[in-house]
Amino acid sequence: MKNQKGSLKSTIAVSLTNYLDAGAIVAGASGLTLWQNYLGLTEGHLGWLNAISANCLGAAIGAIIGGFLADKYGRKAIYTYNMLVYMLGVALIVVSVNFPMLLAGFLITGISVGVGVPASWTYISENSEVNNRGRNIGISQMAWGIGPTIILILGMLLAPPTGDGTHGVLFGWVQSLAEAISGGTLSGAALNVFSSRIVFASLFVVAFIAWTLQRRLNESEEWKAAKSAEQAGEKQGGGTFASFGTLFTNKVNIRTMIFLAGIYLTWNLVSSVMGFFQQHIYETAGGLSNVHANMLSAAQWIIIIFVTFCFSMIVDKVNQRWLYCFGVSMAVLAWLIIVTVGIKGMAGLLFFTLLWAIQAGVSVQSFYALWASELFPAKYRAAAQGIMFFVVRGLSAVWGLCFVYIYGEHGEGFYRASYIMIALLMVSLLVGTIWTPKTRGKTLEQITKERYGEEK
Repeated sequence: MKNQKGSLKSTIAVSLTNYLDAGAIVAGASGLTLWQNYLGLTEGHLGWLNAISANCLGAAIGAIIGGFLADKYGRKAIYTYNMLVYMLGVALIVVSVNFPMLLAGFLITGISVGVGVPASWTYISENSEVNNRGRNIGISQMAWGIGPTIILILGMLLAPPTGDGTHGVLFGWVQSLAEAISGGTLSGAALNVFSSRIVFASLFVVAFIAWTLQRRLNESEEWKAAKSAEQAGEKQGGGTFASFGTLFTNKVNIRTMIFLAGIYLTWNLVSSVMGFFQQHIYETAGGLSNVHANMLSAAQWIIIIFVTFCFSMIVDKVNQRWLYCFGVSMAVLAWLIIVTVGIKGMAGLLFFTLLWAIQAGVSVQSFYALWASELFPAKYRAAAQGIMFFVVRGLSAVWGLCFVYIYGEHGEGFYRASYIMIALLMVSLLVGTIWTPKTRGKTLEQITKERYGEEK
């Protein structure tokens, strides 16, 4: 019982990284139109913000750095310093007055998110009991849902007036605060974007709390054991770089990376667009106001949290193949409905929102986080995840730039983009369902020996 409480406590502390990851993405998404109006941004500018953010390239760069550092210097080293970088990034966004400042803030925040992700999933897996590994990964994913929910509700409450005059109930407070800071000189778009500044400021506060908690964590015992074995191997000509090189030469590793890319890359290309552009799509192609778009998305995230909780309670007890199949099938069905019923009607939007919430609760990312931390040896477990995350988020950045041109300025290419989404999700569905790894109920050491033998 003591170990279970300890793993749950460390899981909650580490899971704040997921809160801040998703929170940064959704904070940018919920205020995207506000920044566009304030700075006079084009769809191309929005594509670049998505491309270098926590949603894509920024996280990709950070992941490959963080994965290597976590394997070389330990998981705790990441938790000691990384949140300071995150706080710098969101602080820069809060005070941005031009596009380069905003772009730099998104990039720094994204890099910090990427640095933390491989270490987080690895640390949770290494500190979990055999029958709670999936549960703890699921709990960490709940933080990935709680973050957007809080951010969207906050964005909805602080939302400035739209064309019909509706606004968030706390926008009067936003006006008062903006006037106190600026001396009453702000108006129009400059005043409205202050809502988004406050949302990002809330992430700064949570990042400070996360830094305070995470730097107190103990180092992973499995990493310390692997490091001791590696240091003994260095005397025989091995070492960090030698083991890191094995990642690209071992056939088991190569097959594993292809499998993980097959499920996670294809799913994330769709999910990254929804994470950053969903409210924008609802406002342009769907014709909703900013308040209503945030309201619908907030309701979606509440459902995601509930479904993710259910997932965490059953993932260690049921056949993971069919649970995975169910989750991705809901994603495919969501997009089939939106292209048949249509995005202009509320019925289509509601069905899409519900089904997309269910699939996000039984998420490919949850399975990826679980399987990626199980299928690689401890000595380069974080580095392997860092490389995978780099590839996935990097290609998502390229896709994000392509998407804005396929989608168009006012959503005229929405249906063309939707059919691409369906094709990508079908690949993820088939690859994950057919080649589901049989790791449930096994220790990480047992899994490693079965896959790699005594030579790890």
